[in-house]
Amino acid sequence: METTVESTSEKKGLPAGIWVKCKKCDQVLLQKDFEENFMVCPKCGYYTRLRAHKRIEFTVDKGSFKEINADINTIDFLNFPGYSDKIKEFKINDAVVTGEAKINGYNVVIAVMDFEFMGGSMGSVVGEKIVRAIEKAIRKKYHLIIISASGGARMQEGIISLMQMAKTAAALAKLADSRLAYISILTDPTTGGVAASYAMLGDINIAEPKALIGFAGPRVIEQTIRQQLPEGFQLSEFLEKHGMLDIVAERKDMKDVLTKVLRFFNK
Repeated sequence: METTVESTSEKKGLPAGIWVKCKKCDQVLLQKDFEENFMVCPKCGYYTRLRAHKRIEFTVDKGSFKEINADINTIDFLNFPGYSDKIKEFKINDAVVTGEAKINGYNVVIAVMDFEFMGGSMGSVVGEKIVRAIEKAIRKKYHLIIISASGGARMQEGIISLMQMAKTAAALAKLADSRLAYISILTDPTTGGVAASYAMLGDINIAEPKALIGFAGPRVIEQTIRQQLPEGFQLSEFLEKHGMLDIVAERKDMKDVLTKVLRFFNK
């Protein structure tokens, strides 16, 4: 699934940022109204992918987010062709933003992936920032939230990217030993090595509606097992029905759901 909202301001001769259009149903909306609806199309219900800071804005208490480890930069240590030029195109350092925040007054450490940065792929910086966020949660005795949106491990970093699966899982084991909760939120898409590691290791696993979640893609699986997959296979509702997820929550309700979960873990 691709981002389905585009600006129509230029076509109509209006200032940029006034109108947006859903590519799925072509509904034209005021940008302000669209954001008030958490960037979900009110006509067809399509969930637009969010940048990391916009998702943080929707999720945590206003003004409470304090970013950590923002100065860790991606390095092309394998001299992969075109990788250095590619990473210079983005305005953020890598595919995850981490920090401390409050959710209805509850202190948390939060990590939010950004699919716009190379498909939210997990490389060495993503793994390092998530591990440091986990260590921060342990030190401060805060519960941890990770919001995933990723195509999987980053091929430009080779085996180093795959090592982040074990690295993050080991850090989460230490979090569990400290009797702190890990709440994992899976958004569209959460696939590959991210789905096979920290994204599915939550004490509570929550997903947005109709999010694509899985390791390999449906076509790859069908070609491998030579069977037709059930309708909705790898969508969040299917995974919830079969016990892989605890909750499927609409974006507008996510903060309230997190508040209830945090209240439970803070008893």
